[in-house]
Amino acid sequence: MINFENKEYLKLKETDNDAYGDLVNGILIGDERIIHTYKSVRDGLVFTNKRLIAINIQGITGKKKEITILPYDRIQAFSVETAGVIDLDSELYLWFSGMGQVKFEFTSRTDVSAICRCIGECILD
Repeated sequence: MINFENKEYLKLKETDNDAYGDLVNGILIGDERIIHTYKSVRDGLVFTNKRLIAINIQGITGKKKEITILPYDRIQAFSVETAGVIDLDSELYLWFSGMGQVKFEFTSRTDVSAICRCIGECILD
């Protein structure tokens, strides 16, 4: 599993939901659908209506990929920090039962309200 304590997903930027389609479409279940997709230079984060899918592209060629599933029903709490004048990125902190804290960083233009709404709807639904 991705070591979230030593690896931060830096500067994720919203991208087309098909960006990781070849990786995640095969693991989606039943009525599961992609809601939001974020990508850094290589790594990514996919929000579905059932779970978060963290994608870690490894190695020089990028052929090796690690996928970590983060189910919404294991989230105990979450918070967001919006971009400021000096701190130009937004952060999402998630606390998972049995796993601890996970942090994702997004570009300053990311709509963190949409992320909060997405997680809230999936947790409280």
